Amino acid sequence: MSEQQWRVLRALGRAGSLEAGALAHATCLLAPSLSRILPDMERRRLIVRRQLESDLRRSVISLDRKGVRLLSVHSPFSDRIHIDIMRRFGSRRMATLLALLRELEHAATLSPKSKPRPSRRG
Repeated sequence: MSEQQWRVLRALGRAGSLEAGALAHATCLLAPSLSRILPDMERRRLIVRRQLESDLRRSVISLDRKGVRLLSVHSPFSDRIHIDIMRRFGSRRMATLLALLRELEHAATLSPKSKPRPSRRG
């Protein structure tokens, strides 16, 4: 399992079901990357995709039983690592880092003609 696939499992574990665009945002994956990951995860029965009846171009992704089991088995280890990182790095610094990463993500998705938002941090 790749780190990106694990992010998909974690996001779906928290949210239940997500549309593809929301899942890309929740996992910080570009839509083309997510589109390459999902078919393999679906083939391995980790996720289930269904089209929205109201708009067949859109799909909703959720965990399949195998994905739920995999997440429940491995989440405790992942959570311990996260807690250890938070303890070593500090929750305040982690919050700052995540805010900066969100700003970087936003800046990276701007079109070349768009002006970047000024940073609140300076």
